[in-house]
Parts: sequence; C-alpha cells; structure tokens
Amino acid sequence: MMVLRCTALLLLFNGVIAEPLGVAEPQHVLQSWGKVATPRNLHGRFLHITDVHPDEFYKVHTSTGKDDACHRGKGASGTYGAETSDCDSPFSLVNATFDWIQANLKDQIDFIIWTGDSARHDSDEKIPRSRDQVLGTNRWLANKFSDVFANPDGKGLSIPVIPNLGNNDILPHNIMFPGPNKWLRYYTDIWRRFIPEEQRHSFEYGGWFYVEVIPNKLAVFSLNTLYLFDRNAAVDNCVNPSEPGFKQLEWLRIQLGFMRDRGMKAIIMGHVPPARTAGKQLWDETCWQKYTLWLRQYRDVVTGAVWGHMNVDHFFLQDSKEIQRDKLSGGEADSVAIREAMEDDMSVQSKADYLLELRCDWSKLSKPALSANGADQDNKKKKHKKPDPWSERYQLSLVSPSVVPNFFPTLRVFEYNISGLEKNPVWSDALGQSGHSTLEEDEERLELRDTLTSEPELETEDRSQRAQIEKKKKGRKGKKPKAPNPMIPDPPAKSAPPGPAYSPQPLTLTGYTQYFANLTYINNDMTVDGGGGDGDEGASHADAWSPWPNWVQRWREGKHRNREPKNAKPKPREFEFEVEYSTFDDKMYDLADLTVGSFVELAYRIGRGCAGEDGVRLGAEGGADGDEAEANPKLDSDSDSDSDFDSDAEVEAEAEGKKKKKKKREAEKAWLHFLQHAFVSTVEKKDLKKLY
Repeated sequence: MMVLRCTALLLLFNGVIAEPLGVAEPQHVLQSWGKVATPRNLHGRFLHITDVHPDEFYKVHTSTGKDDACHRGKGASGTYGAETSDCDSPFSLVNATFDWIQANLKDQIDFIIWTGDSARHDSDEKIPRSRDQVLGTNRWLANKFSDVFANPDGKGLSIPVIPNLGNNDILPHNIMFPGPNKWLRYYTDIWRRFIPEEQRHSFEYGGWFYVEVIPNKLAVFSLNTLYLFDRNAAVDNCVNPSEPGFKQLEWLRIQLGFMRDRGMKAIIMGHVPPARTAGKQLWDETCWQKYTLWLRQYRDVVTGAVWGHMNVDHFFLQDSKEIQRDKLSGGEADSVAIREAMEDDMSVQSKADYLLELRCDWSKLSKPALSANGADQDNKKKKHKKPDPWSERYQLSLVSPSVVPNFFPTLRVFEYNISGLEKNPVWSDALGQSGHSTLEEDEERLELRDTLTSEPELETEDRSQRAQIEKKKKGRKGKKPKAPNPMIPDPPAKSAPPGPAYSPQPLTLTGYTQYFANLTYINNDMTVDGGGGDGDEGASHADAWSPWPNWVQRWREGKHRNREPKNAKPKPREFEFEVEYSTFDDKMYDLADLTVGSFVELAYRIGRGCAGEDGVRLGAEGGADGDEAEANPKLDSDSDSDSDFDSDAEVEAEAEGKKKKKKKREAEKAWLHFLQHAFVSTVEKKDLKKLY
C-alpha cells in the first residue's frame, strides 16, 4: 500500500494524471508550440497582389509632374495616391490596403501570391534610390504580411505567402548578376518566414523556389524572372549552361517531373511575364522558347500561370506551334522574327499598341473545337486539320493589374476547384518564429558568410554604371553560345486525360474577382468641373478624364494634373476596395472557368475585329475566317442559273453582309470591354476608341 501511495504522489508531482487501466490513449503529433492553432479547412481561394511600389517620400497635395513625382511642389496628389499618374504608392495606401485585406479576406483565402516590385521606382533624380530604401520597404511589406496572417497564438503564419523578386527590388533596377549574390542573400533573410527551409539553398543560389500550398496536392513555383528578362544586361540567354536562366529552367524541368511523379499540380508565378507578340517581347527569346516547351510537355501538371509587372489587366496565350527546336540549342531558326524589347516606362499608348498586337495575333486563331462546356461547336470536322478539342496547343498567362495607382489600385482573388479536397491536410507553418527583421539584424546574419561576387557593389541607383553594363551586353550579342542539346521532358501519357488547365477538375482555376479602389471618390479632392462642391460626382469610375494628349506622354501626370484640390486640408472618405468585375458574372467575357479553352474562345471573339488588308478577318491559315468562308461559298460561273437563282443569291449575300456586320459589332464590343478592364475602368469608351 505504501508503495502505491508513493507512486501516485510521484506521478502527481510530475504532472501526469493516471488513466483507468485498459483504456488506450490516442496518439497525437507532438506540438512544438504551447498553444495549438484552430484547425482550418480549404476555402478554394487565393489572393494575388502585385506591384505595390511604396514610396516613403510621397507627400499629399504635391505635384504629379515628372520633375516632382509627388515629392514636392503643389498639386493634386491625393491622400491615398495620385490615380492614373506615374507617382508611386503613399504609405497610407499600403496601410489601408492591408487593413482592408485583414477585415475582408484574411479568413477566406488559402494562400497569397505576391509578385514583387515592393520598392519605389527610380523616378526622382533628386532622391536616388539607396540599398537601405529598397530593402527597407520590402522588409516593411514582409512584416505586414507576417502581422496580418499570423497564427492566433502569434507564432508562425496561418497561411503560406509566396514572394517574388521584381525588377525594381534591386539596384540598379533590371540588373541582377548570377547568384549567389548579396541581393539574394538579403532576400533570403527578409523572406525567411516565407521560403521553406529546404528551399532556401535554391533561393540563395538563384532566387527560385516552390511552396507546397496544399501538401502533396498543389505547389506554387516562384520563378526569378530577372534571369529570363530581356532587359537584364548582366545575363544573356537560357541555352548556355553557365547562364542562370539555363539553370533555372533546368531546375523547373526537374521539379515539374517530380510533381508529375507525385501526382501533384503546380501554379507558376513570377514578376515579368513571358509577354510576346509579333513585334514585342519581355523575355529573352531562348528563355521563352524553352519555357513554352516545358509547359507544353508538362501540360498535365501546370494548372495556370500568374504575373505582374505590366500594371495592365490582361491575358495572353503562348502558342507551342511557335517553338523552334534550333533556338533551344542556341542556333538560328529558319525564320527569325525581330521583336523589340518592351520599355519599363511604357506610355498608355504604347501599352495599347501592345494590346492591339495581341488582338491581331488572336485574329489568326481557329474557331475553338469545343466551347467552354466541352460541347462540339462545329459538327463538320475538317479533315485537313488535326483536332485539338481541349486547346492543348496553347498555354495561358494571366497578368494582374497593380496596387500602385497607375490606374486604380487593385487586388485579385482567384477561386479554384477543391472538390474532394475539402478535408485534405492543409499547410502549417513549421517554423513558428517572428517574421519581423531589421536591416541591422540582416547585416549581422550576413557578415559571416558575405563573399565576393562578380556583381558591382552599389549602394545607390547608378544610371551610368547600368548603361555600361547594358553596353557590354550588346557587345556579347553577336557571340553564339555553345549549348548542348536540351533534355526535352516527356509529354503526358497518351492515355492521360487533359490536365486541370484544360479540363474542369480538382485544382482547376474556376474564376477570379477583380477589386479596385476608386481613389477619385475616396481622396475626395476633386469635382468634375474642378471647383468646389461635395465631390459626389467623383464616384464615377471614369469621371473627369484628362485631355487626350496626356495618354501618349512617357511620364503621366494623371487625370488631375494642373488642377488644385478643392480643400486645402485633405478630407478623404473611408477607404475600401469594391468589385470592378468578376469572371463569374461578366456577361461579355462569358467565361465558364479559367481553362485555356475558355480564353482561346474569348481571344477568338476579340480577335475577329482585327482585319486584314482587304478588310476581312484572316483565319489560321491566312485565308478568310472559316465560318464566313463556308457561309458564303463561291458559285460555279459555268453552272446554269436563272433569275430566281440570282435573286436568291443576292438575298443570301445581303444576309451574309448583315451577319458579318453583326459579328464585327460584337467583336468591337468585346475589344472595348477588354480595354476597359485593361485600364481598370479609368478610361471612357470614347477615349478607348482613340487608342486604335
């Protein structure tokens, strides 16, 4: 008895409560935290935020002119930003944006895609950017994500945040030397809360990594597009094994293969998109060729691709028929199209020209074999064409507009199919540490492993040095790289069904909702006539639009340039984002989902209005559009015909003419609707028509 009492006292002393004999205690995974977070389920939504461009020097009611950049002078810059201008974002806009996210989205999304450009532009020669400024605003935004999406116990994140490097997140902008380098080491520390521990070596080496946002089901791949970007004068191409672009795409090829082996799917994200038209491009051509081939071969794995950088809301298609194998090994293709590199500071007119080129590229699309719901749209199968019912020839890129108010500030919330995944284990933060850091802490961690690299040591934006680097790159252009034949991935098995990017299934992107903040109304500084009043007229999306010539200027002063605020002291309204449009109920877009086929059908409708020299839309083979050609067959001139037949033919011709005019009107409506979204509802239709 004494032994039993002593044993009981010992157990109580150690905090152990005895259970009745014979009752098995269920086993639990040991938790490293004192408090267990509330379990969460998948919502089937994620947030895309891009191009925030915080500017610590922004001042309210200063000039939006090129020499002032909302830093000095007197003018119309508002409390939350100077909409439709080239000024950057005030901190008030960033704070209000995160407050709105916390109040409206925090508990409704599964992960966040953050595609870079988290520092101000190099637009003010009187205040050149410094290393501390660029890293400081990036660190500030990283801390904001850590605060808003912290676990209830304050340890770790509640959902994954996947960051990405923008071309303005380094010095000088656009220029990043091969890694490892100091900038990659800085961001390894700033983003240590977001980059999985097992991926940090990959990121520090080249700036690329991935996160399994749904364990064993879905991964998000964050590409370092600075090594693919044609404007980066410190690198060359993606065919020379010594180039970081080559290494990154080899890494992507191998990792997508692992995803396929594990039965997983992937979303691709990056800052600079692989935009490419007949006359313009953003990526080096060899990088575009290899990336497009990879996505073609892994079309059963990749569910979609989202990008930032361009500030214009749009989409584009990559055509795998444009892959030229000679380019993949550094050789010259038989027919080489000369494309201009897109400028960073494109005017709206330049952006409109780019969109018009996209439209004319889409005019060459064949009518989709299947509608969005998979129904056959053409009962007459054309024997000379190989069927592509799911549009697997193409890949889709979705470019989101920005937070920085070059138009209006925006956020985009995607939705995806989680059928059968509702109870799937969700991502959990295994790190459980504070996400806050300071520059001094970063430097202390870095000083012991800081090594010399081939990159120049720059503490401020040095334009002359950037020009020297670009000049050296031009001198290397004529040298053909010695490249091995690429290892081409295997395509999906012939028996494999179309992947989630092509056929609705679990993890297919189903739609998105585009949010915007109408700063004209919120800032409450202007009236339509520029005078006093209560300013309620400002609620209109495109009110008081500035005279047309402002659009073609390289630096845009915005819709309120040369106007005085109605109040000396700002009196802003309550800040909020509202829905601009949603693909779920946009009747003009009429998208059943975000599969490639849905967008091929939309692009086909928009492209019908881009006419050839004879005024007739060109089809995929350069002839007239298939529908119109078949509906208006040539009559045999040798055949007998009477007057009744001639009369019938005239009636048919007249009916066909009306049909063509109707199709043209429908195409123009779709095109104007596309442009309206592209510029975030800041341009009136009468002005949109002046863009083409």
